Amino acid sequence: MSILASYMVPHPPMIIPEVGGGSERQIEATRAAYERVAASIAALKPETVIISSPHATMYSDYFHISPGRRAEGSFARFRADGVRFSEAYDTELVAAIERLAAADGFPAGTRGEREPALDHGTMVPLYFIRRAYSGFRLVRIGLSGLPLEDHYRLGQLIQRAVEETGRRAVYVASGDLSHKLQAHGPYGYAPEGPQYDGRVMNVCGRAAFGELFDFDEAFCERAAECGHRSFVIMAGALDGLAVAAEPLAHEDVTGVGYGVCTFRPGAADENRRFLDIRLQKQAQKYAQIRAKCDPWVQLAWQSVEDYVLRRRVTEVPSGLPQGLTDRRAGAFVSIHKHGRLRGCIGTIAPTRDSLAEEIIHNAISAASSDPRFDPIRPEELGWLEISVDVLGEPEAIASEAELDVKRYGVIVSRGHRRGLLLPDLEGVDTPAQQIAIARQKAGIRPEEKVDLQRFEVVRHT
Repeated sequence: MSILASYMVPHPPMIIPEVGGGSERQIEATRAAYERVAASIAALKPETVIISSPHATMYSDYFHISPGRRAEGSFARFRADGVRFSEAYDTELVAAIERLAAADGFPAGTRGEREPALDHGTMVPLYFIRRAYSGFRLVRIGLSGLPLEDHYRLGQLIQRAVEETGRRAVYVASGDLSHKLQAHGPYGYAPEGPQYDGRVMNVCGRAAFGELFDFDEAFCERAAECGHRSFVIMAGALDGLAVAAEPLAHEDVTGVGYGVCTFRPGAADENRRFLDIRLQKQAQKYAQIRAKCDPWVQLAWQSVEDYVLRRRVTEVPSGLPQGLTDRRAGAFVSIHKHGRLRGCIGTIAPTRDSLAEEIIHNAISAASSDPRFDPIRPEELGWLEISVDVLGEPEAIASEAELDVKRYGVIVSRGHRRGLLLPDLEGVDTPAQQIAIARQKAGIRPEEKVDLQRFEVVRHT
């Protein structure tokens, strides 16, 4: 049995009368829509309510799912200690999700709970649901810092677990919209705020879930959105199904966007496998990019593939340009996946007999030995982008005044400790930032005196 229905809801504590003390009347349309959601759930009589919340336990690289048999919570931190919850978890469904995730090598499970109490992103929906219906157990899902594609995959796993266990379940995606809609609001105003709200209500109002992937991270950050990842998990839980969407409310009077929509799944529809469609398009795009790469990047690509697929170190191919075979230089190989760093390893000075060998070994290390990331898996190869930075000779400089973040990288040294930062990196706008990051990488404290060097790179993409 697939999920019976899904709902997009906000979680302003002020909507709870015991918290709002009358201020909840400002968002009457949202309250009325919430009651319609609760009545819809009561009519379906689900055995399980699954709630994803931005305020549950969250990790950068792991999805936390409710552990144990039950959880308690209250609105005490919002001065309404009398509004309390004691919820039994659906341990069988949680176990099914965790088992499927482990089988797929997917980073989700019940480990690492930091705060066992129910969060307000979970309790606000529960407040309305419990007033209308009580015959269910709960599954609580946290978000992560992983890409949107992984949030959609988690939704697909949830869908499979519901089908395998035969649960009558509904999915509630808890999340506010933009927090920057009004100058008088608690977070101020940004033009991206109303743009985000308009776009997401349009997309969800049409159940055009594939378009949720098109929201750029920087745009979402400027809009200070809250629930986007929660909505994407919900979309994945409805993967491959026709969906009838009904927008119920959208309000922005407090400076924060509150959107409510309902989604009723129907028959199977292969045209709504949005992640598969996206990945196919990305694979075509990356194949075209790779075909246009110069020999430096082609060599890095070949090295990564040979190692990830065959655990083989690439031999230096014949026919390479002399700049690769007759020159020695330090080089960095950077790997990105869906626009996010997936690995980066390099050498400041040459350690091999040729630049080609330098690139081969650094590409393998970037794919398999960057301590910040797990080794790249074969199924990821189609979504990677690779670049190679070849370093020029470092030269000593007297101060940061001789740096230019676009042109020069920096090496910061104190004794045997040495940190390097490449030039022209997103988010690094000043020499002071460059030096601070390089210090941090080397474990050099801000007050310690350092030697500075600058270098230029030739970037191959």
